Amino acid sequence: MTEYTTVSIPKDLADRVDETIEGTSFSSTSDLVRFLLRSIVIQHQKQGKLTEAQFEEITGQLRDLGYLE
Repeated sequence: MTEYTTVSIPKDLADRVDETIEGTSFSSTSDLVRFLLRSIVIQHQKQGKLTEAQFEEITGQLRDLGYLE
C-alpha cells in the first residue's frame, strides 16, 4: 500500500491550479502536483542524481497513471 504525506500550498495558488486543470486529464490539484514532481525527478535522474531502480519506480508510476506509454 502506498503511503502519503501532505504538502501545503497557499489557498490562492490551489484555486488557480483548480481553474487551470479544468478540462484536463488531471482530476485534482494533487494529481497535477504529483505529475510535476515526478517530471522534475525524472529530469534529475537523467542527470545522474537518482539510482536506476528509483528511475524505474518513478517511470512505472507515471505509466500506471497514464502519463507514459
